[in-house]
Amino acid sequence: MLDRPTTRDGWLARAAALKIEGRAFIGGAYVAAADGATFAKVSPIDGKVFAHVADCGAPDIDRAVHSARTSFESGVWRDADPAKKKKILLRFAELVREHGEELALLETLDVGKPIANALGVDVPFCANCIQYYAELADKLVDEVAPVGPNDVAMVRKEPLGVVGAIVPWNYPLIIAAWKLGPALVAGNSVVLKPAEQSPLGALLLGRLGKEAGLPDGVLNVIPGFGEKAGRPLALHPDVDMIAFTGSTEVGKLMLIYAGQSNLKRVALECGGKSPHVVMPDADLDAAASSIAWGIYYNQGETCHAGSRVLAHASIREALVEKIAAVQKAEIPLGHPFDAGAQLGALIEERHMERVLGYIGLGVSEGARIAHGGKRALAETGGFYVEPTILDGASNAMRIAQEEIFGPVVVVIPFATEAEAIELANDTIYGLAAAVWTRDMNAAHRLSRAIRAGTIWVNTYDRSSLATPFGGFKQSGFGRDRSPHAIDKYMDFKTIWTAYQ
Repeated sequence: MLDRPTTRDGWLARAAALKIEGRAFIGGAYVAAADGATFAKVSPIDGKVFAHVADCGAPDIDRAVHSARTSFESGVWRDADPAKKKKILLRFAELVREHGEELALLETLDVGKPIANALGVDVPFCANCIQYYAELADKLVDEVAPVGPNDVAMVRKEPLGVVGAIVPWNYPLIIAAWKLGPALVAGNSVVLKPAEQSPLGALLLGRLGKEAGLPDGVLNVIPGFGEKAGRPLALHPDVDMIAFTGSTEVGKLMLIYAGQSNLKRVALECGGKSPHVVMPDADLDAAASSIAWGIYYNQGETCHAGSRVLAHASIREALVEKIAAVQKAEIPLGHPFDAGAQLGALIEERHMERVLGYIGLGVSEGARIAHGGKRALAETGGFYVEPTILDGASNAMRIAQEEIFGPVVVVIPFATEAEAIELANDTIYGLAAAVWTRDMNAAHRLSRAIRAGTIWVNTYDRSSLATPFGGFKQSGFGRDRSPHAIDKYMDFKTIWTAYQ
């Protein structure tokens, strides 16, 4: 194995040597789009085209769904011995690790995140997730209900069939694994549709799954745009479930498509506007560190990013200064292949302009730029925005209500605990929140009162595959991670036998 590069030039040379596969993966083989169409893949690092990818449409979705349905009905994976499933999925996880550098390079080129984070977080988290569910393969049990002495009522869990998994571009490998792990261990066949901005890692996952031993048709990967490929997948009458992660706007379309087609199951993990509630007795150094990392990591392109800071008026000014200091000292913005870079490029030029537009909107609404606020590294041709703090905001402002999905945190003062709870819940979203206080009574009151799927107390973004992840309100429904995620990919069947 070649030594890992340590410089930008070394990584760029390694990237230039990659053999990139851009064709769809259907039925265990790479194939071109039915009409031969491709689209240019632009890297947000420098704004340049570095690959061409199959621009799939409805005919390709039909092929992939047929492949998945055929494999499912054959029982080759659905009915496989649990020990065999476990062995194959464990090998899948190991292959992800073995191809870690290649996957990390593809992810960094695709989405602009620092290579250190792709290598140190995204690839291992993807592998660990597949391994986690692999190890549950021979531990899934059915039930026998307590009924009368002359009856036996079995409650069996059975796979749904064909699962369409639509995943976003911010954590392509991790979120793909969140869908693939439980869907596959449950015995389903999957059609994975990555975002058009980040298809390449998913296409490699298709090949690695086959190498691990997944039967042909069990895992299919279809690149393409939402309207051309995602919509036909969600509308397809032979798809039994759509597992979607993305914006709330598109999540609502998934529900419409389910109703317009076959009433397929839908699980949604959508947007967020997650608050940090910082009480006057909080450890401000710890809070500032977690707030800075929680909004600037991954360029703020994180569904549960702590994008609202509800700060008690008595400590607001000091907290803002500390957040800025943490960013300067620990989370430098830089070229994703530079050593030490912790904050890279935004996904595309249009998104960069959207984020800058929100910063300008915040100023026009009356907020103050306390840190950052401008485009950065324009000379690279890439799409970078300075880590930004908008201070002195109110929760009625659009910057406090709408998901910016960039390195922008909005600071809002409050006076009382009751006001903090009201502000925290004054949003259409309910994905995550944090409470910062030394008073555990207050911590319990706040964490119970805030409506969100995950509440952190005196920390942020700590996670485990053993804990479920998902939201309340318009952040969606259904859970990724943990054994609970498997249930949504299965149906419950009662078999009642009466004895004479």
